[in-house]
Amino acid sequence: MSLIILSVALLVFNALFVAAEFAFVSSRRHRLEEMATGGNRMVRLAAKSAVGGGRKLSLMLAGAQLGITLCTLGLGQVTEPAIEHYLEPVFAAAGVPEAMRLPIALTFSLALVTFLHMVVGEMAPKSWALTHPERAALLLTFPFRAFTTVMSPLLTSLNTLTNVILRLFGVQPRDELATTRTPRQLAMLVGESGRMGLLDREEHDLLTRALRLDDEGIERLMVPIAKAVKVPSTAGAAQIRSTAATSKHLRLLVEGPRGVEGVLHAREALLTPTGKARDFARPIPS
Repeated sequence: MSLIILSVALLVFNALFVAAEFAFVSSRRHRLEEMATGGNRMVRLAAKSAVGGGRKLSLMLAGAQLGITLCTLGLGQVTEPAIEHYLEPVFAAAGVPEAMRLPIALTFSLALVTFLHMVVGEMAPKSWALTHPERAALLLTFPFRAFTTVMSPLLTSLNTLTNVILRLFGVQPRDELATTRTPRQLAMLVGESGRMGLLDREEHDLLTRALRLDDEGIERLMVPIAKAVKVPSTAGAAQIRSTAATSKHLRLLVEGPRGVEGVLHAREALLTPTGKARDFARPIPS
């Protein structure tokens, strides 16, 4: 019975290590940072611990890999004798020859351990961590930090050896995970969201044009103030609406006797139809 309990414990620990690995990799750093500044004290401590730095993240991932490896090896060593022990009466009752009992027990235990390890120890915790990465990171960060602290000398040595091997093959090791997206990647995400109907046409076009700004020269984007759409400071709501409709611009410059006095949004003329342009004008941001 003790071997079965130990096997179950190793399977559970393996699942926790897998969940921790995927949680720390897939959790959004900015969300953890937000949690670190709000919530109750335990949530703040867990979030601060989960965020960590590049080196800490590297050690935590190495710790997850070490834990998974140790649990997998232990599971194989413990489960086979336990299953063989429980199959012994079955073999005796069925009259299975002595020479066949060990191969049958090994085959059965290998199949059972592989199934449980894949489903319970790998796939289930991975799916949970990918579905709720921040929640998983908060729940697992304290026990996992304790494990990595105890195993820190070994993990540091393994990390150093790994970096040396990578450099021998011309690969520069990195501790930080790349979480940013290039404009091209963002454009692909916007295009896919538009095709799936997650963005309406106006939002899709606006985001697409914004992502193309990097390809435009500043001269093409800027408009000389003399050519900008303006309305007199004495213009009423009707004139403002007419100018906005004709120019297809919602923000208009307000021109007074001494030049441009500010900028207004055509929406204000709809909300206050009795006002003048000077009443809606706001200072131009410098």
